[in-house]
Amino acid sequence: DTMDTFVCSSWYFDRFCSPHESDTPFSREAVDYWMPVDQYIGGVEHAIMHLMYARFFTMVMRDLGLVGVDEPFKNLLTQGMVLLGGHKMSKSKGNTIEPDEIVAKYGADTARLFTLFASPVERDLEWSDEGVEGCWRFLQRVWRLVHRCVEGRESSRLAEGRVTAATAGMAADGSAVQRVRRAAHAALKKVTEDLGVRNSLNTAIAAIMEYVNALYSLKDQAFAEDGGDAAMAEAIDLLVVMLAPFAPHIAEELWHEVGHSESVHREPWPKYDPDVLTVESVEIAVQVNGKVRDRITVSVDVSEDAAFEAAMASARVSAAIGSASVKKTILVPGKLLNIVARRESP
Repeated sequence: DTMDTFVCSSWYFDRFCSPHESDTPFSREAVDYWMPVDQYIGGVEHAIMHLMYARFFTMVMRDLGLVGVDEPFKNLLTQGMVLLGGHKMSKSKGNTIEPDEIVAKYGADTARLFTLFASPVERDLEWSDEGVEGCWRFLQRVWRLVHRCVEGRESSRLAEGRVTAATAGMAADGSAVQRVRRAAHAALKKVTEDLGVRNSLNTAIAAIMEYVNALYSLKDQAFAEDGGDAAMAEAIDLLVVMLAPFAPHIAEELWHEVGHSESVHREPWPKYDPDVLTVESVEIAVQVNGKVRDRITVSVDVSEDAAFEAAMASARVSAAIGSASVKKTILVPGKLLNIVARRESP
């Protein structure tokens, strides 16, 4: 007699709990420990085939006392398909992309990064050579950023790692060091939530890209400040750890470049510091009659009168107003202060 393949494929997850069991199909003790599966990922077509049979077999084995769970899977994620020219890739249609060619030209990390970044995981993905090229360029930017930070005077401190409480306390409000740390922990918070809560891989990668842009713009200022080496060390460490799930090979290389001996993939996932994300001051633009004249730093809850007083301390703002009379001020919290000034008619 021939058994349907679904008979075997409907309980493989139980066998995986004790693959070397020789006397029984699986160990009840091992199944009770490992099951149910935390996350099942598969195409939507599985809902009417494999998932249905897997649930049926689990319920039968539960009734027979072979397992102690009611359902085999805790969570289900159905990913989209890869499209080329609007059509699902298929060997029978001959419209597939040869992965070996992509890997040979751009590397496996680029192919992986593009696949995860180009579309939300539950939606179809349109293959794009331009998109692959863009992901490759991004990884090159990351590589250059890390190497610039480990070269020369920064290298001796960068390998030492984390920011201490004393070092963190050195950062003045609004300093480059503080902005680096805030960017690092904001990115970590976003990536952690996108991975662990929302399964939103593409937005997690987008957050890392924004973070890299921030580090490029802040690194020179940060290195020039007290505590800058330690802050950049923490920032680079967090960047590489966050990148590791998406580009594991380059992340491993960079992890060792910054002075670590163990694998980045054995590094515990870091926790963001909510205190770092607390903003006490903010930089706002000051406009005079709609034209930006200067930027000033004020407290996040600054009043309109206090913001105006701070703005008038700016030589650029006071020069722009000159002998004109201030008719009105408009404060957009956290964004700008607009001063409306008019010269009196003679």
